Amino acid sequence: MKKIGLFYSFKTNKTALIAKKIAENFDKKEIDSIDAEEVTEDMFTAYDNLILGCPTWFDGELPNYWDEFVPAIEDLDLKGKKIAIYGNGDQKGYPENFCDAVGLMAGILEKQGAEIVGFTSADGYTFESSSALRNDKFCGLALDFENQAKQNNKRVEDWCTQLKKEFN
Repeated sequence: MKKIGLFYSFKTNKTALIAKKIAENFDKKEIDSIDAEEVTEDMFTAYDNLILGCPTWFDGELPNYWDEFVPAIEDLDLKGKKIAIYGNGDQKGYPENFCDAVGLMAGILEKQGAEIVGFTSADGYTFESSSALRNDKFCGLALDFENQAKQNNKRVEDWCTQLKKEFN
């Protein structure tokens, strides 16, 4: 398997916690953790397989650090890159834009030629709408610490097993 770049903000507690769980599911030699708040174009393009942590902020927005990097992404050729996205949301507090950041980031990356991998079932979630939803599946891993925290470990473990197949 090609080395994986795991990009997330080191300062976000929940996203960082999930990143650590993801890293534990891979051999240490297979994955590098990169602070999304300090990412450069060269860092981003150094990997063919990427995992991005994109929590949804406010009413369905990307976090500032990703939002500020979007113009750089829009100048990149991401053909040949496989990118998986995970994000945190709140189904009950923000049911009309649950995990929207995952869908927003997927759309941006696809426009640059990236292949989005790691689609997961929306079964077991209750929300009104999500831009991360495509044909009854999330275009990444949707997590909800506020309402379904007990399911996070299993969802992460299952997702990593899936990614190991999809990244090859």
